[in-house]
Amino acid sequence: MKKILLFALTFAPLALFASAEGAETDIIQRTVNFIIFAAILWYLLADKIKAAFADRSSSIQAELDKVQDALDASQKKVDDTTAKLEEAKKLAIEVVEGANAEVDKIKQSVLDAVENDIANLEKHFDEKVKVETRRAKKEVVSEILDELLSADNIELTQEELSNIVLKKVA
Repeated sequence: MKKILLFALTFAPLALFASAEGAETDIIQRTVNFIIFAAILWYLLADKIKAAFADRSSSIQAELDKVQDALDASQKKVDDTTAKLEEAKKLAIEVVEGANAEVDKIKQSVLDAVENDIANLEKHFDEKVKVETRRAKKEVVSEILDELLSADNIELTQEELSNIVLKKVA
């Protein structure tokens, strides 16, 4: 940096005192002036430009770190959610299996209850048939006896009456 400044200050008087009589163009003088101007700008602004670029680099790095942290957090959430999903799938399978087992138990208990009810109904039906048969026999016997006893012209002995009743009942 100091070399450039020393070089510019050394050739500055040449550029200032150069005459245009011998040359038709002033390109060399303009080039030297531009180099001197650039060297002065560099000398004055180099530290500020370096600091600005360093600050910009650090801010870009900070943004990249933030993005990386956000990416890592997102990846962790995805992994956690995937693990929870797998756990939920396993739990759902267990619940379905438990529900199927419970349905089978309920089906079996309902089937047993229905079979017991059918057996009880058959038993009650058989008992009802027996009771109704006895009642019908009693009514028939009562009717026959009333017919026989209401007729005045028929005289029957106890033995004959028993035989008649037994034949009607049988």
